[in-house]
Amino acid sequence: MATYSDLRLDHRLFMQGYPFSKYRISGIKPALLSKPLKQSRLAIVTTAGLHTDNQVAFNQKDKSGDCSFREIAADVEVQSLVESHKSSAFDHSGIEKDRNLAFPVDRLREFKTQGIIGEINHRHFSFMGSIINPQKLIEETAPAVASALTSDRVEAVILTPV
Repeated sequence: MATYSDLRLDHRLFMQGYPFSKYRISGIKPALLSKPLKQSRLAIVTTAGLHTDNQVAFNQKDKSGDCSFREIAADVEVQSLVESHKSSAFDHSGIEKDRNLAFPVDRLREFKTQGIIGEINHRHFSFMGSIINPQKLIEETAPAVASALTSDRVEAVILTPV
């Protein structure tokens, strides 16, 4: 398991000064799956900063972090997705080789074919990680995505934090 000492000095200093406790949200309890996965509708939410080539890239110049999201159709050719994540704190080469590492829609398709899951939602969502000021994310964009997933009757979400 990686530790702070494994990070580059600039990343280690950033993480040591990050005000994690400032953004704790209390009173939220995890939802329990009410039926088996093989009867459930699933969606993917990633923080890999992925988008289609016809969507606007995530804003890498926003020093606080781009809190917007991109909707990605379930029938997307996963390798056609573009990564515009700004962080240098992780190795991007794995995602460059196989977008399924951050957006495992091909695996969901296999699971559906094998009867492991019920349905794949018609859309998924991508955010960019490394949000230094997540207030807008917490108050606006994440609730918008949660509302969309609720309206789509999604019962389980694969979260792929990057």
